[in-house]
Amino acid sequence: MSKPVLLQLCPFPDWVQAPLAQTHEVIPLHMSPLSDAKLLADIAPRVRAIATHGGLGVPSEILAACPAVEIVAIFGVGYDAVDLQACRARGIRVTNTPDVLTEDCADLAVGMLIALARGIVKAEAFARGPWTRASFPLQRRVSGMRVGILGLGRIGVAVAERLAGFGCDIAYSARSDRGNGLAFVPDPVELAARSEALIVTALSNAETRHIVDARVLQALGPRGFLINISRAACIDEAALLTALETGAIAGAALDVFEGEPNLDPRFLALPNVVLQPHHASATTETRQAMGALMLANLAAHFAGASLPTPVV
Repeated sequence: MSKPVLLQLCPFPDWVQAPLAQTHEVIPLHMSPLSDAKLLADIAPRVRAIATHGGLGVPSEILAACPAVEIVAIFGVGYDAVDLQACRARGIRVTNTPDVLTEDCADLAVGMLIALARGIVKAEAFARGPWTRASFPLQRRVSGMRVGILGLGRIGVAVAERLAGFGCDIAYSARSDRGNGLAFVPDPVELAARSEALIVTALSNAETRHIVDARVLQALGPRGFLINISRAACIDEAALLTALETGAIAGAALDVFEGEPNLDPRFLALPNVVLQPHHASATTETRQAMGALMLANLAAHFAGASLPTPVV
């Protein structure tokens, strides 16, 4: 029996690539320019699966060019860059790799909050010298801080669990009250107003696009910190840059950016930010688990079995 043809849109670690090649006829489109229309035209009619990552998704022209595709397997949790409506209309299954990256993302969210509040990055530079007799400026305490979590999915819950150990006063906004004992504040502006730190863990979709806007930032105020472990689209980046430059908020710790890896140069000039290279799930343990889950979804589909983690 011939192997199903799989269109690969991005590089994968060896522990994914090797088993993928054993079970599929892999067409590495990421090794050729996406503008190579001839390559795509030659192989598109045979493609039964597409493998990609959450940030890239599947460009609409590629999805449209593959009439026989049956499944899109995402190496990651995000699926906002995949046209789910088109997939549903065509009966294309979509899978992602949730849960396995929850702990790492929550760890980094809390780590970024501590780094921002305690000035860890600046203090490290201070200690490297020249370390004069002058003391490093006083910073902010995280223990007991009032924290708002915007979006209380798996990662938001894990962040709340960690911050409970710091004795933080935690509230959250979500589509509905989860009845979990935490303070539910449905309005993001209200949530920001009661928070010293606002942590964004919401899904990225049309409803949450720029959910953190100028009004939310103004409510967060000049002592407020913003931490984003979700997607760049959840924040109005232009409004955020203005708030950081004018002192409308105290600082921000960000793992995601519009147009990354090409950051707006205004971020690089700011003293009140902690910048991370979109690596919340980037541990060996999590990436191996993500790869195993993506492969399991593909194997289940072509075996006619239930998908472990379907989106559509």
